Amino acid sequence: MSLTELIAGVEAEEKTLTVYDADDAVEELRERFADRNVAVEAGRTTKGPERFLVLGHGEEFLAATEIDALLERPDLESPGFEDDPYRPVLDHLDETLFTSYGRRKMLAASREMEDRAWRIGKGQLHAGFQRMSTLATRLESYVALGERDSLTVHAYAVPDAAIPEQDAFVVHPEETDEIAESWFVAYDGAGVDENKCALLAEEREPGSFYGFWTYDPDTVDYIIGHLSSTYLPLDANGGQ
Repeated sequence: MSLTELIAGVEAEEKTLTVYDADDAVEELRERFADRNVAVEAGRTTKGPERFLVLGHGEEFLAATEIDALLERPDLESPGFEDDPYRPVLDHLDETLFTSYGRRKMLAASREMEDRAWRIGKGQLHAGFQRMSTLATRLESYVALGERDSLTVHAYAVPDAAIPEQDAFVVHPEETDEIAESWFVAYDGAGVDENKCALLAEEREPGSFYGFWTYDPDTVDYIIGHLSSTYLPLDANGGQ
């Protein structure tokens, strides 16, 4: 399964957020989840609590919370790695699909993944830059990451420019549509499931990306496994 097929699989898993007895909150929540794979609907109850919401997938119940608790969360646009004391709904959006992200948002989301790899300082980080000229704009940051303790960094890009000269990380110049069209950052958490994270998107229109980020260890393992088996020499697979 290619990276594009993986994105399509996540896209098919749209969830529904039903907002009960709070018409004033429906539009706000629709705006806040506008670039996620979540449909926001209004609902009514005849008894029980008021102003709450339920997250579901088809007929499956996933989570529920008070509406105001979710509205008070200051930022739903970036993944974030901080401990959040009130995450009953957001925890079920581990594979969080987004639409129409521009390069600035993509860069911000990428930095969240890079920051986790930097703080842990070991394991593997795989990053796709589409073009070598784009990698050149992030060279300083990735040299720093590659020099971080026991962290092995792999960077993938179509060689539209000279390959940067450095010895801190491994560069994979690849002439494939998958690398040309995909933006990804995947961190293996140094083998610890709780630390694994990934961002994966494809450029469907110039400067507009569609994809997801995830903390699901199986999905992260799949992304890194696909990259390793497809682009890395056999003696590099699993190197740390």
